[in-house]
Amino acid sequence: MSLLNSQASPSIQICRIMRPDDANIVGNVHGGTILKMIEEAGCIIGTRHCNTQKGDRCVAALARVERTDFLYPMFIGEVAHVSAEITYTSKHSVEVQVTVLSENIVTGAKKVTNKATLWYVPLSLQNVDKTIEVPPIEYSRPEQEDLGKKRYEAQKLERLETKERNGDVITHVSLSEPYTVAFSQSSLIHLIGPSDCTLLGFVHGGVTMKLMDEVAGIVAARHCKTNIVTASVDAINFHRKIKKGCVITVSGRMTFTSNKSMEIEVFVDADPLVEADKGKYRAVTAFFTYISLDKDNKPLPVPPLKLNGEEEQKRFEEGKARYLQNKAKRLADKERQP
Repeated sequence: MSLLNSQASPSIQICRIMRPDDANIVGNVHGGTILKMIEEAGCIIGTRHCNTQKGDRCVAALARVERTDFLYPMFIGEVAHVSAEITYTSKHSVEVQVTVLSENIVTGAKKVTNKATLWYVPLSLQNVDKTIEVPPIEYSRPEQEDLGKKRYEAQKLERLETKERNGDVITHVSLSEPYTVAFSQSSLIHLIGPSDCTLLGFVHGGVTMKLMDEVAGIVAARHCKTNIVTASVDAINFHRKIKKGCVITVSGRMTFTSNKSMEIEVFVDADPLVEADKGKYRAVTAFFTYISLDKDNKPLPVPPLKLNGEEEQKRFEEGKARYLQNKAKRLADKERQP
């Protein structure tokens, strides 16, 4: 790992070779593995920056991950280069932009596989409920700060909107018909241990994202019965901290299918066993998009989702709107490229 010193925009780079336990049975590196590396880089640079001033020592806690596209697959034996840079700071938050590059060390070929934007909040090591003020960064141009402020206000509004939708639960239904929501829905239960946590005793955001990707992958595989890979992740919102000793339930369900993609909604609910009186709560939510691949890593058609009831139809229409919106954005971005 290297730290690139820049007063205007602190940055770091971490590198790691991809091993068999990072990938699926076909050799594609799990999307959750990449998300975990992205979050590790963000946490390091965010924590370092927030501790450059005098006062309470702190740890940068992940609050949100913006939509992340998986542009190309990564494979066993390739080296992942993860570069992170602080691009905006508000009074109590840090925006980190991360780029992931894969390198084939045999041929020397390199390609950008991911770009992500993460938001962190610094929490005091002495008092986990205390948010530390963030040291400002210097901007090379005034418009950089203006654009950063607009991104900050937009994500703040979206986080509030997401909180209002947090009442949904996934109910288990057995012996369901194939290609229905109930047939592929899946859950994973995990006890949060010391190795999952930060210095403050709360789970790393990257650990949570990896588990969410695993559940989403199971849902997609159950629906298609083929090799599947993560194509993108919509904004991941971390609503509440998850403490060491909690049991988390990570649940996923299919919400929308297009001809070649699947949208899976994932919830993370935390149950504090030691402090049972506090009750179970919704900690994290996100939408994952997967594609189905053949043996040559070419996209396959996705079986249509069979819908039952008004709620499933409503979620399908909402998913379709997100799909069309993201598709339009990709086309617009492509047209702007030189």
